[in-house]
Amino acid sequence: MRVLSARFKFLSRAVAHEDHDHDDESVVETITYPRTEGTSLCTCLTVWKKSLVINCKGFTVIDSDGNLAYRVDYYTLHPHQLTLMDASGNSLLTMHRRRTKFGLVDSWYVYEGENEGREKESAVFCVRKHVNILKGNGNPRVEACVYRLLGTESEKRHGHAAFTVEGSYAHRTCKVLDESKSVVAQIKRKEANCKHVSFGVDIFHLIVHPGFDPTFAMALLLLLDQMFS
Repeated sequence: MRVLSARFKFLSRAVAHEDHDHDDESVVETITYPRTEGTSLCTCLTVWKKSLVINCKGFTVIDSDGNLAYRVDYYTLHPHQLTLMDASGNSLLTMHRRRTKFGLVDSWYVYEGENEGREKESAVFCVRKHVNILKGNGNPRVEACVYRLLGTESEKRHGHAAFTVEGSYAHRTCKVLDESKSVVAQIKRKEANCKHVSFGVDIFHLIVHPGFDPTFAMALLLLLDQMFS
């Protein structure tokens, strides 16, 4: 079977050189988000909230050609570890839940490949559920924030989010925004061709915009499901 995306292409660096009055050069490194190359089309995945394994919970993800793209299997409702696999069962990303001191908001750490999560320093991203104590302020509802752990010291110090998720995962209508507030991925309800057929919330679409890694988008979807299901 054809698998949609290859391994993560994390933290691609673009190097810019600037000339100064004394003819010296300073190098500025800009870290970009996980990305794909060579495509100008959106990737549309059909997500089915059902495992292929009997008596197991999880997800089955189909690409636009009808091939199996990703799969997730777990046995408890709210596991402390999730592994996103490709169609062949290879581990692409591993996500570990870590409890905060007071247990108010859990953090999920994202690792490349198969990882036991013992060393938090080896994680590449951290995803946290957003808690908004101010209701009805007219701003878009932020569901979660994504922090780049291998980013600049300024990003780490100020808690700058690399991505935010707005909308409502429970209703399967939300979008992932980058730092410039551009949409990089969306979760949408799947509409039936027949008026009398409804897919509900267990079968829906994950639409990934050009330049964003479908694997990372799928990982965010899994964490949203743990936070809001």
